[in-house]
Amino acid sequence: MAEALTERFGVAEEPQLVRDALAGEDDAEDAQWLVVVEDRDAAHDPAQLDDLAAEYEGWRESE
Repeated sequence: MAEALTERFGVAEEPQLVRDALAGEDDAEDAQWLVVVEDRDAAHDPAQLDDLAAEYEGWRESE
């Protein structure tokens, strides 16, 4: 997804990847991934970001 953000939206800074293992889960497959993108100027269309997140079975959250 981080690569797709760069390719589709031309984000200037590389997205930050954060991995958060679920409490009590031993299996690495159960870890959640967070892709952090700073969009201070609101340059990116939220609907398009929502669509991209959905392609990876995720969702977009704002602060």
